[in-house]
Order: sequence, then C-alpha cells, then structure tokens
Amino acid sequence: MPSVIALDAMGSDRAPKPEIEGAILAARQYGVRVLLVGPETVIRAELDRHRAAGRLPIEIVHASEDITMEDKVEAIRAKRDSSMRVGLRMVREGQAAGFVTAGNTGAAMATAKVVLGAVPGLDRPALAAVFPTAPGNPAMLLDVGANVDCTPQNLEQFAVMGDIYFRAMFGKRGAPKPRVGLLSIGEEESKGNELTRAAFQLLKQLPLNFVGNVEGRDLYSGEVDVIVADGFVGNVALKISEGVANLVRTTLKESLKATITRQVGALLSRSAFTDFKKRLDHTEYGGAPLLGLKGVCIITHGSSNANAIKNAVRVAAEFAQRRINDSIERGLAALGPVPAEIG
Repeated sequence: MPSVIALDAMGSDRAPKPEIEGAILAARQYGVRVLLVGPETVIRAELDRHRAAGRLPIEIVHASEDITMEDKVEAIRAKRDSSMRVGLRMVREGQAAGFVTAGNTGAAMATAKVVLGAVPGLDRPALAAVFPTAPGNPAMLLDVGANVDCTPQNLEQFAVMGDIYFRAMFGKRGAPKPRVGLLSIGEEESKGNELTRAAFQLLKQLPLNFVGNVEGRDLYSGEVDVIVADGFVGNVALKISEGVANLVRTTLKESLKATITRQVGALLSRSAFTDFKKRLDHTEYGGAPLLGLKGVCIITHGSSNANAIKNAVRVAAEFAQRRINDSIERGLAALGPVPAEIG
C-alpha cells in the first residue's frame, strides 16, 4: 500500500496526539507515507515524543491555521492556510492520494467541495458511514449528513455510488452483488413520503440489486448492504445508532461489575466480551468517505483515537488505489444528465 496520505493533524478533540499515534500505526502496518498537516512546532513537539517515528515515512507539512468546531462559514472561508485546505490542496495538486480529517464535519465537506470539486455528472457528494451488522459483515448508510434536503435524483446517484464503493471495498466479505435498500417507514412500495416514493421508482430501474424499502430495524440485520437515505434522515439514524451502541457497552460494563459472581463470570468470558466490543467498535471502519469528489476525502469522528485514525488512513489509501472515483464517474455517466433543480 505505497500511498501518500495527507492527514489533518489538528482535527480531533485531542489533536495532535491521536493523529500522530494513528499516523505511526498506519506507516508501520501499511507502509503508507503520511503527511501531517498543521503548525510545525506543535506537531514536532508531539512527534518527538515517539522515537519510532524517525524511522517511519512520516513528514510534517506546515499550515498556520486550523478550523475549530466553533468556526462559522465566514471563518472557514477566510482561513486559506488551514490544515484542512492545505491538505485538500495537496490532493488536488497530486502531492497526496487522499486526505483524512477528524475535524469539523461541515467545514470538511464545504472545503472539500470547493477545493476538489465534484466528479462530472454528480449533483451532490454524499457522506457514507460503514457499520457492523449481526452476521458480522459491514453495511453502509448514505447520505449521513452532507445533504439535508434531497431530490429523488440525488438518492438515485447515492445508490449508484454506494453500490460501487461497497463492491470495491467489501465485495469479498459481503454479498456477491450488494443488496441496496431505500430507508423508509415500511416495506411496501407505496410507503414513505413523496421523496422516497419517487426515489423508489428510479432505484428499481437501476441495474443494481435493489431490494426495495427497508426500515430502521433492518440497518443491522445484515439483510441489506447499502442503505440509501437523504442526509437528514441518515444522520439521525446514525446518531441514534451510536447512542444505542454506547448505551449497550456502558450498561453491560456496569452490570458485570454489580456483584462478585458477575465479576468472576466476566473474567471467565473475557475473550467473548473482547470480541463483542471489537464488533461494535466504529474505529475499525476508518471513518466516512465523501463520495463523488474529484479526490479522496475521509472524515472521521472528532473523538477518534489512534486506531480510528490509522484505519481512516488505510481506507483513504485503498480508496485511491482502487480508483473508486473513476468507477463512480462511469456509473453516474450511465444515468444521464441530472434534471436542474428549481429555485
């Protein structure tokens, strides 16, 4: 995996510590050359604490500004030397194969759209989230926040991009042909709102393995691989899922500590609980790609740890190596032109 990935060193809540630790893991395990983008003095001070870093393909690219979670749109536009903009510019200019950030999601999406632009034929990029299912195979939900208001044609394009990305990244682990579903409030074709009913008619005509409407409870069943939704619904579904996962982990941990008998049982079942925790660990999936850009941009949680950063770098490298954007461009071209939006 000899790729060059630009990593926003100032994105996460505890930056630059997780970014640097994740960069070291990625460089060591995958042979990726990581460019840490941000204020050189800050990054150097943390990097020097890791002796192994000096022997790894890790470099610092200076950027004098960083974008915070509190920054407004005006501030984001004004910070032309931010770590986000500098990193994305390196992708655009071919100095890096992809960009990874754990920073402000809205800022990352807006900056990526401006700096990289969209692939020909795309109306709007979509943010895709990968998560575990009951059988152990991954599933993907898109859009999860890039587009709050969508048209049926947007959802049609999301389905095509999701199918392409899933086949490229998980084809050998999941179904031979990804099962694509439309998130709605009932399985029947007539169920849903005006948007989902219109999108259903478009999706069933696509050369995909479209399984029809799916409900919220189907996200983790493993019976569907790619779930399509507008950004508002998708983001709500994702955040609820994350909350439930945290509740399960916290409740289980507290219950196991309640009595001596349970503590002994927990010790005897430690390997099973370790496996359970890993299956629910979002850091294993490496963040959410912003699909449809003329370049690779992976956005991960602000609370990301080193493992999440490492895997986000891995995903960025794999995305670039498998030339997924080329496949997306061909897939969208087959749909024909998107009708112009009114208003």
